[in-house]
Formats: sequence, structure tokens, C-alpha cells
Amino acid sequence: MAEDRALRVRTLLDSVRAQGRTALTAPEGKVIADAYGIAVPGEELATDVDEAVAFAARFGGPVVMKIVSPDILHKTDAGGVIVGVEGAADVRAAFHRIVENARAYDADARVAGVQVQELLPRGQEVIIGAVTDPTFGKVVAFGLGGVLVEVLKDVTFRLAPVSADEALSMLDSIRAAEILRGVRGAAAVDRWALAEQIRRVSQLVADFPEIAEVDLNPVIATEDGAVAADIRVILSEAPARARRRYTREEILTSMRRLMQPASVAVIGASNERGKIGNSVMRNLIDGGFAGDIHPVNPKADDILGRKAYKSVTDVPGEVDVAVFAIPAKFVASALEEVGRKKIPNAVLIPSGFAETGEHALQDEIVEIAERHGVRLLGPNIYGYYSTWQDLCATFCTPYDVKGGVALTSQSGGIGMAILGFARTTKTGVSAIVGLGNKSDLDEDDLLTWFGEDPHTECIAMHLEDLKDGRAFVEAARATVPKKPVVVLKAGRTAAGAKAAGSHTGALAGDDAVYEDILKQAGVIRAPGLNEMLEYARALPVLPAPRGDNVVIITGAGGSGVLLSDAVTDNGLSLMEIPPDLDEAFRKFIPPFGAAGNPVDITGGEPPSTYEATIRLGLEDPRVHALVLGYWHTIVTPPMVFAELTARVVAEFRERGIEKPVVASLAGDVEVEAACQYLYERGVVAYPYTTEKPVAVLGAKYRWARAAGLLGGGS
Repeated sequence: MAEDRALRVRTLLDSVRAQGRTALTAPEGKVIADAYGIAVPGEELATDVDEAVAFAARFGGPVVMKIVSPDILHKTDAGGVIVGVEGAADVRAAFHRIVENARAYDADARVAGVQVQELLPRGQEVIIGAVTDPTFGKVVAFGLGGVLVEVLKDVTFRLAPVSADEALSMLDSIRAAEILRGVRGAAAVDRWALAEQIRRVSQLVADFPEIAEVDLNPVIATEDGAVAADIRVILSEAPARARRRYTREEILTSMRRLMQPASVAVIGASNERGKIGNSVMRNLIDGGFAGDIHPVNPKADDILGRKAYKSVTDVPGEVDVAVFAIPAKFVASALEEVGRKKIPNAVLIPSGFAETGEHALQDEIVEIAERHGVRLLGPNIYGYYSTWQDLCATFCTPYDVKGGVALTSQSGGIGMAILGFARTTKTGVSAIVGLGNKSDLDEDDLLTWFGEDPHTECIAMHLEDLKDGRAFVEAARATVPKKPVVVLKAGRTAAGAKAAGSHTGALAGDDAVYEDILKQAGVIRAPGLNEMLEYARALPVLPAPRGDNVVIITGAGGSGVLLSDAVTDNGLSLMEIPPDLDEAFRKFIPPFGAAGNPVDITGGEPPSTYEATIRLGLEDPRVHALVLGYWHTIVTPPMVFAELTARVVAEFRERGIEKPVVASLAGDVEVEAACQYLYERGVVAYPYTTEKPVAVLGAKYRWARAAGLLGGGS
């Protein structure tokens, strides 16, 4: 059955290609729809007016009539669609009018005839389609149809092909999902039928990569099924260029030698201060790297007290990494020598490649590297840090605070912001890596490595694009169950959908696709640079939640309201306090306080009230996370609050009770030191903000769901 289906579609597509066309006609689209079980109405192609009358009579009711021309993609724009035609006289008039309109629209258009189609009953209009995204490849789309899809762009995307469950999840991922469930007395649509249409379209484009776009618009969804009133299929102009792919084991082998090298050569090493080659050498030596450091410079015998070599081929023994600190024009010849030396990794600091329009030069070094089996990091980067190896292969300021956060950036400026933040907040890092032009190594390679690296607990990545979105998703899906992945995707505003041959293509703005597919991969998307850094810093500190019930305990009613808003904004659930727990909280709340959630203990309470209510929240297994709102008073000074909170949380952790606890501290400057004290002891705390602690908690919840630790995973 599947082979027969594939043969029918293959024969049709080959025929269309042979005619020099990329757009299929409606009858050709029906052949594909029938082959894949995509439900469409009954229809016939009338080549003359008498056939149109006969076909309309056979359908026995009102019909839709549409122009059929390989040269007219947008039939409505050409006046080539008339709906609700009934009776022989009207059919004849409609046939002539449609053909005349088509001739007026495009005098040279080839007209195959007029499609006579059964008129579908009224229902909810939706759009189902697929596009070829430059980053992610085949992507399937679903949204409300008609005017709403054009105005609201309420569309969701997934990588194709999708499973039945993924297709069903798309129905709930649009903002207007309630409409599909039935509102104001309207019947709910047949969700299974809609999901099946999505799944079948996704399978079609996965089976035939030369199909660039598919558009079912509109699909009429009713309680009895879902039928595509129109199907449009467009073929790609040329096959996509295949990217070199590496196996997981190949990636891990080369990345291990990059991130845990025993020997590093610096090509362009220098004794002259102010030179990049000097800075790299000093950082490697001063940073305490225990491996061999080999300076390479044809004009020097000794650099910083170490023997210098004329060529990297003269360096004795194996070398794991060659760091380039030479002008771009000399890189290719030096890379040939690196290849002959069988060095597996080249770190290309120099700029002057594709980022300045020198695409040919970058293509040349990629070709050399592939020929010799050398992996390239860069070019146009600041270098990289591997702190657990005491490795600082960069011309920027050194950093040696070891920890569990791996940070990557496509931009040097963002890389330095990462460094400054890490130093200011005392964030321990396992690595900081610049990616630059990403001529070879990119985010999926780093994700694959950091996912296995025992020193890395959380990965945060700044990126402007992905070279291979599918490889990234594959790596993210393998990593997310083990540790969080945070992404800051720059360029959120679409450059504008190019002139697309379908509605789906026009709706698939860059960021819309990124948003849904990153979520599908379980990645936590940060809205800005500070959020990315704060998530990366906080996620390893917080234990994973084991349920959805969040309780706010606050000493200030105003903070409680803002914290409640933040909980809702971050997709979290405020617990409905059961009567017995409510009664327990009330024992510690003054008469003018407020139980419920938030639990408002009021600002004048002594430390014992804070301690008692925090203990209650940690003790009760029905409470899964605590949000604390502290208000600075002389009765309970900031550091007193910090010390008691940290002590109680530590006590419960020793008893095996670990819950995420975040805190918002409002008050004078003393709250800053209190927050630092709490953070260092496993309570994520921020001064002067109610939004940040809850946003971080929300990020932890998103990861826990994606990792399968809670229900409702993406």
C-alpha cells in the first residue's frame, strides 16, 4: 500500500518536473491527497461548459467552481473562484466568467479547465500546511483559517513528520484553541480528524523532500470530520545542499580533545605585548594549564620562555588543539600544516572571513579542514575557556571560577558580557565558548559534549541562527532529560516573510518557527541576555519541583500581589490551600493578616513567624515550591531573615526534603548582602524585584516538564 502510494506520487512529481513546472494544479493536488488519505471534497475537472453542468448535476447541490491553471497560484486574486453555484444556467455563467477573469488576469496563462467541487457544509475554518524552513527543514503548521489567520497569525509549528500525539498537541498550542472545543453553543470539532490531516501532510513532505510547500486552506472542521477545501503543492526550485554530518561518537571524540587537551599549539604566538598571540600565550601560561604549550612563529626561537617552532609540523608529539592568532590571509596555508600534523581541532580567532564578505576564503578553509578531518571553532571568535582544565585559550580577560554552567555565544561582545556577569555574581562555569561564524563546530556539537560532561549541570547559549536546526533539536532532546538548556535567540523580529507561494509560507516567520520548535525540543528560551544569564546561574542551584503547587509566603501584601501576578505570568499554579493547611498557617498569622495564597504574615512579625510558616510549607508534601516575599523591618532585619531561611531549608534538605525556594527581598541596601547569602546556600533570592525570582522558578518548572519530571512536558 505504502509502495503503491509512493509510486503514484513519484510518477506525478516527475511529470510536473519534466514539464518545467514547480506548482501543481488542483487536480494534481487531489491525486496526492488521495494517495495520502488527506480528506478532500468530491471534485471533477471540466474542460468545457457542458462537462461543468454535468458534473454539478451529479453532485446534486451547490458547488464551488475554480480555475485550473499551472500559471495561476492564487486563484481568488485572479477572480477564479465562485462559491455556491447551483443550477445549469448559473454553472454556465460561472464557467465563462471564471475563464474570462483568468484571461484578464494573465493573458498567457495556460488554462486546463474549471474545477467543479462539492460545496462543504459550514464549519470552523483552519489552515494546515508545511514549509521548508531554511533552519529546520520540513515543518508542519496549523492555525485558524480565513481572515483570522491573516490578521492574528495564530499558527503553531512542529518538525515534520509528527506523531499522532504531536499533531493533537498542535490543536492546543494556538491562542484560540478554545474555539475548536466549541464555544457559545457551537459543537466541538472532530479533533482526531484534524490531527490526522496534520499528520498525513507532515508525512507527505517528509517522504518527498522536493515538496517545498503544502497548503490546505481552508480545511473545514466540523464535529463529523475535517475536509480540505483546497490543496496547493509547490515543488522546490533546486535540491537543498546537504551539510556534512558527524556521528555522535565522532563529535564526542573531537570535542573531548578540544575541551580536555593535553597539548596546545599557538600559531602566531608572540613576545610582543598587545598582540593577540601574546595574550593567548600569557592566558594559557598564567592560567595554570598543565598540558604542553607550543608557540609557533617562524621569526622567533623563544616565546615567553618556551621553545618556539617555525611550523606546527615541527612540534614534537601529538597536539590536540591549534589556536590561530594570525591574519586571515595566512590561515589557509597554516591550516594545511595543521591537517598534515593530524591535529583534530583548530580554534580560529582571526576575523576577516564571511562576516566581512570574504565567503570564498571561509569556504576554502572549510574545504581544507574537511579534507584533513580537522574540526574548526570559529573563525572570528574570542577563543574559549575550559575551566576544569585550567585552560584559557583567549585574548580576553582570564576566568578561573570553576562550576557547573557552560556558556556559549555567537558574538564576542556577548561573550564578554557573560564573563563580566559570571565574575560579578561569582557564578562558577565549566566552559565559556565563542562560536563566531560557525564555519564548522556549532551549537549541536557543543550540546552533545556538554550533555555528557560531568562538570556541566546547565547549558546557556546565545545564538543568532542555527546552521542545522534538526541537528540542534536532536542534540537538545538527548540533553534536556539530563540537564537544562537555555537559549537566547537574537533577531526575534522576522525580516518579513519572503514572497511565498502559499499562505503557510507567508506565516512561517523566522521567530515563530524557532519559538515552537525550541519549545518542542524542551529548550528554555530566555527573553533577554540578563534572563539567560540569571537562568543559567539559578537552575543548578534549585532542586527540581515534584509537583505544581506553588505557595507564596510574604510579609508585605503589595509584594504578595505582584508575586501572584508573576506566578501566573510564568505559567505556574498557585496552590488552593486545603482547610487543614489553612488552619495551620492561621495559627501564626495575626488577626489582621491573611491566610489563603499568598499567605500574608504582615511586616511587623518577628523572625519566628517567618520560620514557622516556612517550616509549614516545607513540611507539607502537598506544597511543591515556595516563593518568599520579605519586607525589611527592624523587627526582622534582612540578614536575620536570610540566616533563618537558609538554616531551615538546609535542615529539610538533610532530611531528604528538597523543594525549590525563591525569595524577593524589598528593603534598604542591606537586602543585597542577604540575597547573596541566601543564593550561596541554595535559595535563589533577588533584591528589589518580584519578577526575577518567579521567572527563574518558572524556568525550572519548564525544564522539569520537558525532562519528564512533571506532567505536561512539551
